[in-house]
Amino acid sequence: MPPVAEPGGRLPKAQRRRQLMDTALQIVRDEGADRLTLGYLAERAGVSKPIAYDHFGTRSGLLIELYKSIDAEHADALRAALAAGHRSLEDTAQLLASAYVHCSAETSGEWQAIGAALAGSQEKEAVYQQLLDGYVQLFATALKPHTALPRAELVRRCVGLIGAGEALSAAMVRGQCRETDAAAAFAALIRGGLQQPA
Repeated sequence: MPPVAEPGGRLPKAQRRRQLMDTALQIVRDEGADRLTLGYLAERAGVSKPIAYDHFGTRSGLLIELYKSIDAEHADALRAALAAGHRSLEDTAQLLASAYVHCSAETSGEWQAIGAALAGSQEKEAVYQQLLDGYVQLFATALKPHTALPRAELVRRCVGLIGAGEALSAAMVRGQCRETDAAAAFAALIRGGLQQPA
């Protein structure tokens, strides 16, 4: 359903922001992240430049908001998948791996493209670390019932697992493997990552 304009044709601020975010994501999909500037976003969204600048401040601000928005959708999908009751380690590992890899497949590489456009930005590094930390905690919570590892060790292993998930997702986006192969490899790593040392 299209946004409802206020009298005079203006959208409420939250709806205008959503429209700008949707338009920005479409630009990244159609033309790549390098094409995304606040001026071009304003042009494509049919608004004045000051409106785009008012919402995001800078191009980096816009890219970070897009990055966080895509991540929030991924995390919500993963939490929803995990919410359906108790399952075995095999099932939990498969669900975590499949949901994580599928999120990258579903965004057709926009996640990686936006991340690459932010490379070297201190703001991006801080946001990226915060998002990764969120996934580490989510994985650790989901896997805790399946291991006797102390929490601190489990969290360290989940840091490594998330790194592996990112690498496998990136390989899939580059066409080096299929989604099902990336998910299967990630699930195997998750299962193996919970083993106690001999």
